[in-house]
Amino acid sequence: MEETHVVTAFLRNGTDVLLFRRSEGVGSYAGRWGAVAGHAEGDPDAQARVEIREETGIDPDAEATFVRAGEPFTVTDDDRGTRWIVHPSLFDCDTRDVTPNYETAAYEWVPPTAIRERETVPDLWTSYDRVRPSVASVRDDETHGSAYVSVRACEVLRDDAAAGADYDALRGTARDLLAARESMAAVANRVNRVVATADTADADAILRSASATIDAALAADSDAAAAAAVELSDASLLTLSRSGTAFDAIVGAGPERVVIAESRTAREGVDTAERLAAEEFDVTLTTDAAVPSLVADVNAVLVGADTVLRDGSIVNKVGTHAAALAAAEANVPTYAVCARDKIAPNVDPTAPVIEDAPASDLYDGDAPLDVANPRFDVTPASLLTGVVTEDGVLDVEAIDEAAAELRSLRKWQ
Repeated sequence: MEETHVVTAFLRNGTDVLLFRRSEGVGSYAGRWGAVAGHAEGDPDAQARVEIREETGIDPDAEATFVRAGEPFTVTDDDRGTRWIVHPSLFDCDTRDVTPNYETAAYEWVPPTAIRERETVPDLWTSYDRVRPSVASVRDDETHGSAYVSVRACEVLRDDAAAGADYDALRGTARDLLAARESMAAVANRVNRVVATADTADADAILRSASATIDAALAADSDAAAAAAVELSDASLLTLSRSGTAFDAIVGAGPERVVIAESRTAREGVDTAERLAAEEFDVTLTTDAAVPSLVADVNAVLVGADTVLRDGSIVNKVGTHAAALAAAEANVPTYAVCARDKIAPNVDPTAPVIEDAPASDLYDGDAPLDVANPRFDVTPASLLTGVVTEDGVLDVEAIDEAAAELRSLRKWQ
């Protein structure tokens, strides 16, 4: 039997993926739905990028970000006498503007669960299953902010439900997700909401609740960014790390200049700088240590928040506290922007969970020394001008009220 290596590349925008209905001009499976696909000639990863450019008109280097590759698998088509070796991959895409080629009769951006409802090329769901979010990918994501990670956590529950997991198994997965990122309140609140607001104790209810929670989360993150953009319109800004909500707020504010700290050790700020430069902003990338000497040259500091504590302080990428201290000394206001779902429901705000980054990221030598490489730090409320959410700037009383509301979502546990 002939053996052919092929790539299947999923483009994801938000939580939707791009599907194509194959035209009569293709050599196989005309009329069926599939993702970006093509023969893998040598290097599957490189070929996936070639196919993305040819089939969508999207530049995979400028408009898409590689997320992960899945384990190859075999599909045997006895009618065609072909054994396909499928190499799946996933890319996050910045645009929905698609210019299809002759291989495509129609295309749609749809929730991945739609794959299971359509006539597709063989084993398209298996390809997606190899690259979709998982408890492990939620736990191991060291570069994205908690808004992004929390949505991916909800996708795990949605996709597991669509794939046939039963209600008890889904509750177990929810507990695993809660344990995976204990420091991220948005993950806890949104996962809790999926289970707590399911209207019946079955998998279909979890699927519906997860889909609704995802839609609400994306809207809240967008609305929070819009509120911050109004608050800081035209101000020159300093930021750090890779908060998606802060990024959208900066784009909306239209600053005349943006200074970005590189955010060691993972250096997520470099990616933010590149993306803002691509939006044609005046961008200055700097070291974390240089922030105190540059903060006086901007009008405000704007950061994301992985967690907002009940006393109004925030947990965010390490370096936030130092930036806020420097800003206070220079009489420059510091704002955090995030959705209300990032408010910690804990009764005790004094003991947040702080994740450590790998010690080897900072030092991998042989000297007998200890390494302190925290991923986050705590910035006290006294250094913050305000926490901007989808409901505008919240004071400590409003934060405490939101925490009590979010705490009620934990009752399912």
